[in-house]
Amino acid sequence: MLKTHNCGEINSKLAGENIILCGWVATRRDHGKIIFLDLRDRSGIVQLTVTPKDAGDYYKVAQEVRSEFVLRVSGTVNKRPANNVNPNLATGEIEVLVKEIEILNPSVNPPFEIEEDSDISEESRLKYRYLDLRRRKVFNNLLLRSSLYKSIRGLLDAQGFIECDTPILTKSTPEGARDYLVPSRLNPGEFYALPQSPQLFKQILMVAGIEKYYQIAKCFRDEDLRADRQPEFTQLDLEMSFVEEEDIFILTEKLMQGVLKEIKNIEIKIPFPRITYEEAQRKYSSDKPDIRKESGVEFAFAWVTDFPLFKYNEEEKRWESEHHPFTSVRKEDLDMLETEPQKVKSRSYDLVLNGMEIGSGSIRIHDQKLQERIFKIIGIEKEEAYRRFGFLLEAFQYGAPPHGGIAFGLDRLLAILVGEESIREVITFPKTSAGICPLTNAPSEVDDRQLKELNLTIKKGKEKK
Repeated sequence: MLKTHNCGEINSKLAGENIILCGWVATRRDHGKIIFLDLRDRSGIVQLTVTPKDAGDYYKVAQEVRSEFVLRVSGTVNKRPANNVNPNLATGEIEVLVKEIEILNPSVNPPFEIEEDSDISEESRLKYRYLDLRRRKVFNNLLLRSSLYKSIRGLLDAQGFIECDTPILTKSTPEGARDYLVPSRLNPGEFYALPQSPQLFKQILMVAGIEKYYQIAKCFRDEDLRADRQPEFTQLDLEMSFVEEEDIFILTEKLMQGVLKEIKNIEIKIPFPRITYEEAQRKYSSDKPDIRKESGVEFAFAWVTDFPLFKYNEEEKRWESEHHPFTSVRKEDLDMLETEPQKVKSRSYDLVLNGMEIGSGSIRIHDQKLQERIFKIIGIEKEEAYRRFGFLLEAFQYGAPPHGGIAFGLDRLLAILVGEESIREVITFPKTSAGICPLTNAPSEVDDRQLKELNLTIKKGKEKK
């Protein structure tokens, strides 16, 4: 075996034992006849002490070692004298007296120091993301992400949910943000789209009788970027059959309560406050109210309900869906659909945390006649509706149950939990605010052969954007 222990696990109970470690050199200090190396792996850091007496000829190897070299060392765990104990280090009571040392791989001089308080530009951090991820703070963000996924799956599995995958290459159904399009080589002139969400597929899964579905899903939106947005992001997608709003609220509140307790050991009170859209606008001048001050809690959840079903597009002089065209309407507002659409309230809801929307959902339309009325109001005729959404509408003809769901932005949730302003800090390989990946230089040009295979030509303008 290459190693017997992890660096961060070494403690005084192992004093006198011979061990083998592997890792990266965090720091090197040469004190003449004694070389100190801090060896780092994902579990933590341990101090190695290399002397000619203990290491013999391997001392010469230690003289060649520099920061970020990858090493394999064997040695004896030794208790440090009381005056040499490092209280700031989990392994600070011990050191490893090195007997043998092997350089598994050298490293060139890193472009920045792998330290927590290093002043590094974001461009450099993302270009050398594999080095940035060696920093404990960044690594801990990813560790928390892994714990979040595990917690979500455990809690939902216990509630009888089924995790289902949905397609990444799918049909373009433009509604809201722009789609990312993928040309089809086998079908010239036709395109797939990357999903903005699994919305239509999860509704079809309700028709299929799944009843309780979830997915930790990758989603894609070609939109202008901000600190809380990325061209690709991850959301927790949920859908349930035979439910009303209160069922969604109860499930969500228990899920958030359980997740925060498991991964952050934070107790939150449920139920969350419910605030109507009109009340939020009147009291907070926002549909994303931050109620921390009045509630007196580091994490303040609130539901915002009763959103308008429609919004008026002044540019196109037409009504369009506030949420999406499959959002259901309050029963008491059905008679106003055609006559006073501006007054109609939807059965949609947002979950807000500390003034940021982290989840959005609705009770869906499952009645074909109501769906046709909604399409007509927003200017989608029957022929166009079937061209864009025909696979869903056809499925609805085979006994669609009442159903509803919600989706949570996991990147946003994680950023709030770790106190980061940007979701880029909790994503393994994020893109810049311009949608560029400095690590791979994506997006990039492709060669003429690839374009020819796809039956595409590039129309080049005077300036390249």
